[in-house]
Parts: sequence; structure tokens; C-alpha cells
Amino acid sequence: MTHHHWLSEFWMTVPFIGLLLAIAILPLAAHRFWHSLKNQMLVAAFFSIPVIYVCLIHNTHLLVSGLEHYLSFVILLGSLFIVSGGIRLSGDLVSTPIANMGMLALGAVLANLIGTTGASMVLIRPFLDANNYRKDHIHLPIFFIILVSNIGGLLTPLGDPPLFLGYLLGVPFFWTLRLFPVWVIALAFLLGIFFLIDTQAFENMPERSRRGVRSDETVVLKGKRNLFCLTGILVAVFLPPPFREAVMVAAALISLQITPKSYHTANGFNFYPILEVAILFLGIFITMGPALEILSLRGGELGLGSPGQFFWATGLFSSFLDNAPTYLTFVTLAQGLGLKGAYVHVPEGILAAISTGAVFFGALTYIGNAPNLMVHSIAAHKGWKMPSFFGYLLWSGIVLLPLFFIIERVFFR
Repeated sequence: MTHHHWLSEFWMTVPFIGLLLAIAILPLAAHRFWHSLKNQMLVAAFFSIPVIYVCLIHNTHLLVSGLEHYLSFVILLGSLFIVSGGIRLSGDLVSTPIANMGMLALGAVLANLIGTTGASMVLIRPFLDANNYRKDHIHLPIFFIILVSNIGGLLTPLGDPPLFLGYLLGVPFFWTLRLFPVWVIALAFLLGIFFLIDTQAFENMPERSRRGVRSDETVVLKGKRNLFCLTGILVAVFLPPPFREAVMVAAALISLQITPKSYHTANGFNFYPILEVAILFLGIFITMGPALEILSLRGGELGLGSPGQFFWATGLFSSFLDNAPTYLTFVTLAQGLGLKGAYVHVPEGILAAISTGAVFFGALTYIGNAPNLMVHSIAAHKGWKMPSFFGYLLWSGIVLLPLFFIIERVFFR
């Protein structure tokens, strides 16, 4: 391996794997220790420092580009988190199984307009509050992450970061709309399963504690001023850096100024969830660099050729590595096949498989896509008992893997 790039030494992925295991195990094994942001920072630093050291000696570019990506990532997330924290659906939201299913479907549609992160941040608090009285409710945030934070956002470049990167590479803005049949099948399948599970949970409740059948309080959207800030963030997405980031920061600061304190209090708004995500993803972005580098240098050895293979490979890497750089890597691998394609020199079947894999598999783990960890953090902060990293993986695997097999068979053979 001496003639290979220094980074293709696989031992360089050890810090990344170590950090993932820490994120998975420490909340269970050392809950009190892990709850402190300072300790999360120490853990992230412990795994990042060796990578920073090696990068500074051999490849500063890798470190710098990782940090640049991280900055745009965290500014987008942070601004959406702050602005959505000032939007409040007040009143008694109905939370019967059919109403919950409607809310998830709405979130999946909304994800294409304001991004999976935007839709997740706007809807997660009202969704949790409406269902707060339920005893069996672990499935609710899980399906929320799957549908609203991930799979919903397949239809536009605004939906999910990998698709936006595709748009920047030269994939036409409306091209992703041709993935509509995949999206509809996935939504129907997942909403159907959700409805069965939720109905079961709802019927297991004693009659008197079933709320949400009817209510006198009308549902009102408060903090509408923040919708202007939200629009500002979405428009900023199309600006070049650093203007993009500057507009997002400005939107967040304006939102903090114009939102009455009472809305923040009612939303249970605080900075802990975004700080947790910012700290952990800083470690992930730094330690992930070598893993992505190896993937781009040695990815050709995976021997990919068919859309189905690209769907699974892009997907499985996207569920542990950030799905945006993973998308780029697999588009590059596909270009290396030398096949002709209408856009970005990749055949449309393979481009569709890479796009779907990157978006859909983000739902497999808490770190597969940015909003997943935010939803987890907000729910845990509201006192919901959330599944552990592996507990979530078990749920998502049982629900999603059969769907992925169906999608591969129907669309990517």
C-alpha cells in the first residue's frame, strides 16, 4: 500500500469509528457523563485531535474543506433551528392515528419546500406536544425521523443536502421530480405501517385517557413573522458563500429579536439540542475526512456497475457518513464508468439510484442525516424516552430494509 495516497491507510478511519461507537454507547453506559455538553466536547476532541494532527502534516486541504462544509452545515441547521423555535402551533392538536398520519404526510410534503431540517424543526414540537399524554409513544419520533427528516425530501434540491449538491453540479432543479413514483410508494408503505402500529398503541390505551377525539381549542399558528426569516434562509441557499451564510445568520438574529419570549417558553426552546448537534458533528466532520478520502480513492474497487448496486452502496455509506459528501463520491465513481448520461455524465438510472440511496438511507441511523439527531435531542429534552443508537437502528432496519428491497426490485434492477 506504500504507493497509495498516505490517507488510504485504513487505520485512519479508527478515530471515526471510535467516535461513532462513543455516540452509540456512552448515552447508555454513562448517561450523566454524556448529558454534559462539556464532556461531549472532550470526547469529540479526543477522537478528532489525531486526525487534525495527521492532516496538518500531510493534507491540510482535507481538514480545511471538511471544516468549510461543517460551517455551512451548522449555520444552515442553527438558523433553521432558531427560526422554527419561534413558530408555534398552539391549540389542541388532534392526535388520533389518522391525525398523526396526516401530520407525518404533511411533514413529508413540506420537506420538499423547506428542507427536511426545516420541516422537522417546524413540526417536531407540535407533534410531540399533541401526543405527550400517550404511554406507548416510542414509535412516534422514530417514524417522524424516517418520514419528515429523511424520506420526505426526495423531490426537490431544497429537500435534502445531497440533492442540492447535485443541483450545484448541474442536475436540473426539477429533475428530481421524476423520482415521484419512488417517493409515493415509500410514503404509502411507511404511512401504512405507521397507521397499524399507532392504531394498536391508541387502542391499547384506557378509554378515559384517549384524548384528541375532539377539542374546543382552535389551532392557531403563532410567530408568523418568523416565516419571513424562514423564506430568507431558503432563498439564501442559492447564494454563493459567504453571502449564503451571512444571510442565514442575519435571519436567525432577526428571529431572536422579533419573537416574543412567551413563544420560546411555550415551545420549550433552548440551545442545548443545536449545541449538542454542533459539537458531535464537528467531531464527525473532522474524523470522517479520511474515510471519505479512502472511499473516493479506493471506491472503484467496490466494482459497482448497476443502478441497484449504486443504490445500496450509496445508501449504506450515507447512513454512517454524511450523505452529502457520500452522494458526491458515488457520482464521481459513476462518472468514472465512462457511460454517457444526459446530466453530469452519469446515466439517469444510476443518478436516480444514487439520489434515492443518499436520501432514503439517511433514516437508518441517528447520524445519517442532520435533523435526526436534532429530533432525538428535542424529544429527549422534552422528557420522551428515546431509543438508544442501536435501539433506533433495530427499529429503522426492521421498517426500512424491506422497503429498500422493494424499491430496488421495482426501480433499480
